[in-house]
Amino acid sequence: MNITVSAFAASALSAAALLFAPAAHAGADASCHFHGSKPAAEATVVGCATQYKNQLVAGSKVDKSWQDIAKPEKVEQIEGKKGKEWRITFRNPAVTDKAKDTLYLFYSLPGNFIAANHTGQ
Repeated sequence: MNITVSAFAASALSAAALLFAPAAHAGADASCHFHGSKPAAEATVVGCATQYKNQLVAGSKVDKSWQDIAKPEKVEQIEGKKGKEWRITFRNPAVTDKAKDTLYLFYSLPGNFIAANHTGQ
């Protein structure tokens, strides 16, 4: 009987620990959230940038024509405010406002999103 009570107590404690544990980081871009300092592969960052660009389209932050741009024009590592970072450049000739025909997405070297803009800064 002591073994059954002990097993029950251990199960109850495990369940309680799970109940009060912080929620896992899950969202539409959960696959693009990284920990550590190891640089992400270029293909990984391009995939995350493409996914984020599509989220900007879905959220009406950029014109719908950006959805048709499948590949970035340029992928590079640049010197950012806090060290090296990725800059992914998409160009969209279909945009009527030529000041917004280029979309830049910035990621930390491990692959976490930093910012998106049309200036490249």
